[in-house]
Amino acid sequence: MRRIRKMKVHQEGTGLLLSMFTILFIVNMSLYYMVNNKLLFYCVFAVSAILFLIVLNFFRSPYRRFPFDSEGLVIAPADGTIVAIEEVMENEYFHDKRLQVSIFMSVFNVHANWFPVNGTVKHVSHQNGRFQAAYLPKCSTENERSTIVIRTGYGVDVLTRQIAGAMARRIVTYAKEHELCHVDEQMGFIKFGSRVDTFLPVGTEILVDMDQKVTGNQTPIARLGKITYTPQEQ
Repeated sequence: MRRIRKMKVHQEGTGLLLSMFTILFIVNMSLYYMVNNKLLFYCVFAVSAILFLIVLNFFRSPYRRFPFDSEGLVIAPADGTIVAIEEVMENEYFHDKRLQVSIFMSVFNVHANWFPVNGTVKHVSHQNGRFQAAYLPKCSTENERSTIVIRTGYGVDVLTRQIAGAMARRIVTYAKEHELCHVDEQMGFIKFGSRVDTFLPVGTEILVDMDQKVTGNQTPIARLGKITYTPQEQ
């Protein structure tokens, strides 16, 4: 028997969708009863329906559970395309070299974000910034962003950064410091086109390639098991 996937509207979109539906309904009904031009009504109605369905599609929230044992793995925190796999200097939290894996989300991707690893949330912060295109490398340090650091059971700190794009004007972060987290839990939501960066220890085994499509909470992007970690308290 084919498994039916559960899908619902994300809580971050219910208010906007309700307001949008009300406004479009009033506009279309006003045209229908007050303007003697049926062609204009049908054109506006078609545009309204398409616009509403696009926004509705953006705020879809699929039910997902990682189907395997996630210990030792880093799971994609978002849907999208791998746009960067590189060694960089991370200057906001670690202040040392890290391996950065970046996922670009288009407006057609699911925009819920999941925790990439199991562990304890050690740090949450928000930085104001610009709203440049999210596929640009400099957006990781110049755009508005939220930073979440998770310490795994292996004692390694994994940093995930939600980054606003040219169209994204709001980053929502559910992560709270000192709370336990799991890959099946949503970490936050970014409204419209954006990006999520994950910073890993240099030498981490990467399981994805550039330009690869990944699915949040479903695609393993790295394996931590080949690195020896020494737990440190901060």
